[in-house]
Amino acid sequence: MALEDVEHCEDFCVHEDRIQRANEKMPDEDELYDIAELFKVFGDSTRIRILYVLFESELCVCDLAQTLNMNQSAISHQLKILKQAKLVTGRREGKSVFYSLADDHVRTIIDQGREHIEE
Repeated sequence: MALEDVEHCEDFCVHEDRIQRANEKMPDEDELYDIAELFKVFGDSTRIRILYVLFESELCVCDLAQTLNMNQSAISHQLKILKQAKLVTGRREGKSVFYSLADDHVRTIIDQGREHIEE
């Protein structure tokens, strides 16, 4: 897309009051970085599939692998990333570790993303 294909102002006019309001609300660089990193985690369809499965029930790696028709190693790798991002938690029960969504925010983020693309 060429620059001329994007709508832009015909006259150069800076609106200082709007700039000031925007800058006052801008999070600091560390927070912006953390938000960007979180959204990168959502950039993989396998991780999204895992989260969707966990919407319904907590499952162990074996269950997830069977449900998604993947090997346990691949599931474990993705769960590690999801756990580091604090999107899932694990609970040990005997020799099994059951994974679930970390909180309701995870479902909200996915639901809002789905709503957005369906508009």
